[in-house]
Amino acid sequence: MEFSLSNQLVQHFDGDCSVVFAFDDSNNKDLNIQELVELNNFDAKAGNTMTLNNVAGFKTSITIVLGLSDMPVTAKNYQKALRSLASKLKELKVMSVMIEQVSVDGLDKSWTYSTTARVMQNETYLVNKVGVSNDKEVLIENIAIQSGESNAHDLSIGLATANGMAVARKLGDLPSNICTPNYLAETAKSLAGDFNLDCEILEDKDMEKLGMYSLLSVAKGSIEPPKLITLSYKGNGESKPIVLIGKGVTFDSGGISLKPGAGMDEMKYDMCGAASVLGTMRAIAEMKAKVNLTVVVPAVENMPAHNASKPGDVVKSMSGQTIEILNTDAEGRLILCDALTYVERFNPEVVIDTATLTGAVIVALGKHHCGVMANDQELANDLIIAGNTALDSAWQLPLDDEYDELLKSNFADMANIGGREAGTVTAACFLSRFAKKYRWAHLDIAGTAWVSGKSKGATGRPVPLLTQYILDKI
Repeated sequence: MEFSLSNQLVQHFDGDCSVVFAFDDSNNKDLNIQELVELNNFDAKAGNTMTLNNVAGFKTSITIVLGLSDMPVTAKNYQKALRSLASKLKELKVMSVMIEQVSVDGLDKSWTYSTTARVMQNETYLVNKVGVSNDKEVLIENIAIQSGESNAHDLSIGLATANGMAVARKLGDLPSNICTPNYLAETAKSLAGDFNLDCEILEDKDMEKLGMYSLLSVAKGSIEPPKLITLSYKGNGESKPIVLIGKGVTFDSGGISLKPGAGMDEMKYDMCGAASVLGTMRAIAEMKAKVNLTVVVPAVENMPAHNASKPGDVVKSMSGQTIEILNTDAEGRLILCDALTYVERFNPEVVIDTATLTGAVIVALGKHHCGVMANDQELANDLIIAGNTALDSAWQLPLDDEYDELLKSNFADMANIGGREAGTVTAACFLSRFAKKYRWAHLDIAGTAWVSGKSKGATGRPVPLLTQYILDKI
């Protein structure tokens, strides 16, 4: 899909389809459109559409009227309208489109252009069935946005972000018999080749030498060997890198603490943290952003077996701290803690880990916000602001010492769970014990990384949030 800015009037667009906006209690700029809106009693609620054919004064044979509710236009209503538009365009099978210019309350044109490109590209993402090609699918080829400007840089930012989301979505949707730790490693190598990145893959023997026994304890029961993947992009000389860590459990059976069978197929999505940081790297590298970025992915499969970790086992982490494993289904923190110690070598400016870590975050926040916890309030604030800008929202949860007390163990420095209460917070408290040497934040994306039901699939979140955060730091 190609995006462009055009200074011509939408009425003069010589393509397949023109898109104009309608508002509650507001006259449309084009009198012919306004007359048809009134004649059809069109409800201009955000996302509502009306398809018109051969409107007088328009060159296109199809004109779509797209509702935006009240003025001023809110960011959420604009995104809702774009998603509805993408669905309508796919239904009509149009190839070229021009969208009328609109202002979004409190946001500049750059935001409108980049958001339009990101949302429209992401909404036309096609889920590939295994072994089936989408070559015959009809895709929108060209989208023009009415504008008095000619700088298309903001469009490229939105498109790159959507391409990063597509990486995350594809990896998340793949079945776990295909998307193994090794597959994630090969994906990283492919990204390195495409974008001239530095790539390093550590094997189990390498991790053993480093003392990563917490991470290795999770992989013991699987025939799939673990990988520790590092990708580095240098766009800003010798400055300290932003480091992203993504949980890469390619399938989580729960181990000996076996999960219930219902819905266990969705545990292929337990590597969406890894997918999102790889997708973010794809976006930043495509943009050629002036920043240094390193992503680290601890990748394992968590399975029950005769040699799997058992509740009550004690393991030593790379940091030297010991952990009593009370529940083998709380495995994500066991791989992340060693990764958090490992990244100290990069002298990071900031470290952000991203993980489908707890079901408790869904109880707390539902499917709308991811949870953010941090040892630095400014960092937490910046992530929340970035999420709001990118329409990929995060909500802060506490990280108080009182919660940390719940991790006490009689047999090790800490337990890997803290009981039923505040499960999302105690998981973050566990991780914080390994992140004391730098500014750190944790994003729990268990509620936002994928959707269930008939539309089951990965969402690509939080690639927009992470990408926006990085761009805000440049």
